[in-house]
Amino acid sequence: MQFIQLSNIHKSYGKPPHTFEALKGVNLQIEQREFIALMGPSGSGKSTMANILGTLDSPTSGIYEFCGVNVCALNLKEKALLRRNYIGFIFQGFNLLPKTTALENVELPLIYRQIPKKERLRISMEALEMVGLEKWYNHSNNELSGGQQQRVAIARAIASKPLFLLADEPTGNLDTKRSIEIMEILSRLNKDFKITILMVTHEPDMVKYTTRKILFLDGLIQQDLKGNI
Repeated sequence: MQFIQLSNIHKSYGKPPHTFEALKGVNLQIEQREFIALMGPSGSGKSTMANILGTLDSPTSGIYEFCGVNVCALNLKEKALLRRNYIGFIFQGFNLLPKTTALENVELPLIYRQIPKKERLRISMEALEMVGLEKWYNHSNNELSGGQQQRVAIARAIASKPLFLLADEPTGNLDTKRSIEIMEILSRLNKDFKITILMVTHEPDMVKYTTRKILFLDGLIQQDLKGNI
């Protein structure tokens, strides 16, 4: 069974005669344990593609299958459960809750899953340890650097043990040193913990950490390269 399969995916916005077609019939297969860099200029369709993969948006037509399940046939509640149980998200702007500690931020998705507090704390501390922030668990956002905040965001994303991790410009707000730290963490999560990762990025230097590069242009895949890039 294919991990992720996209068949003839179209996505249009607006109504005729002012329709904009963001995706124009995309076909894509993603295998488990891949680490994919999704690239392309602004307006190329890469962000639309990532939103569809994360079930944050729906295609106008086509089929999206996740582990054999037709995602397009799911209702809103079922898509929310799919995200909660199988997909993790890392955002460029970190999206951490203000005035809360690193531990409390990591706990949040586990609260939604109704995991008991004792177990929740254990899992959250393990996730913080995986990103090297176990000693900072009680620090609030304003006491953390940008790189540390992004590591908290990664810990939050992996605490629920997702099969698929979507990272949207995870190094976009960081300097070179911090960017390398984040990419090394993501690479380790992919290699050691077998998490499939799709990363949207504009930064060619970050691609060397991935196993596959997909270039979008004008709503279609223009290049798909596997192996050491």
